[in-house]
This record gives sequence, structure tokens and C-alpha cells, in this order.
Amino acid sequence: MNNSTVQKIQLEIEQIDTLLSEAEPLLKLCKLKTPDFIERSAAALLLHSFYNGLENILSIIMKETDQKLPDGLKWHKELLDTAFTANAKRSEIFRKELQEILSEYLAFRHFLRHTYGFKISWARMENPVNNLESVWLSLKEDIARFIKRN
Repeated sequence: MNNSTVQKIQLEIEQIDTLLSEAEPLLKLCKLKTPDFIERSAAALLLHSFYNGLENILSIIMKETDQKLPDGLKWHKELLDTAFTANAKRSEIFRKELQEILSEYLAFRHFLRHTYGFKISWARMENPVNNLESVWLSLKEDIARFIKRN
């Protein structure tokens, strides 16, 4: 993997780190009590931003290694799915045990883009919000491992 690509990935990692650092008070609050409408809205934006950052990382990798990105109506799902399989040009990016977890983040992202804020229920987002920091640590480990192998 060339140095320019690694730098782009590192920038996205820094952006997500900053996002989670800025959101730390909200994340703590959500563990203490059921968030109200404003807090749920903020947490929903946090999840959306997090997943967009993750997709940015995957897009950078796919452009470099696979020389193409998925297209069509289900390109978001295809992009995520390709991260769990190796091909002739690269190893897998993430461990299989993260696939179901990340699929939940993708599903929430899709839901959020097609709904009104008042329809965002805490039950649907509680696990993704409360596990966000640990999921991100696992993803960063996998990304670092991927960069070393490729």
C-alpha cells in the first residue's frame, strides 16, 4: 500500500478519533439515562458520521487495492461486505466477527437517512451508541493489521 493511501486512511482515523472525543460527554450521558429527543438526535448524527468515516476508509482502500468501488443501489452493503473477504489483490480488512456488528451500523445509517427525527427510537440505537468506542478500537486494530499486511 503506498504512503499516500496510508496517509489518507490515517487522516480519516484521526477524524473519527476527534468525533468520538468530542462526543464523549454524550456517550457518557447515554449510558446513564435514556436520551431525550435532542440527545437521541445528536447520538443519531454521531452514528451517521462514524459510519460515513468508516465508509471513507473502505473507499480509500478499495480504490487503491481493487481499483474500483461497488456501484448500484446496494453499493453501501457491497462495500461493507468486501471488507470481510480477501481477494487476489489484498487481504481481508476486518475480522468476520465484526460483520454483524457493522451491519447494524449500516442499517441504522440507512434508516436515519430515510426517516424523521421523531421516529428515532433509543431501543434501535442503544447498542450501537453504547458500544461505539469499543467497536472503533477493534476496527482500528484491524485497519492497522491490514496496512501492515498490504
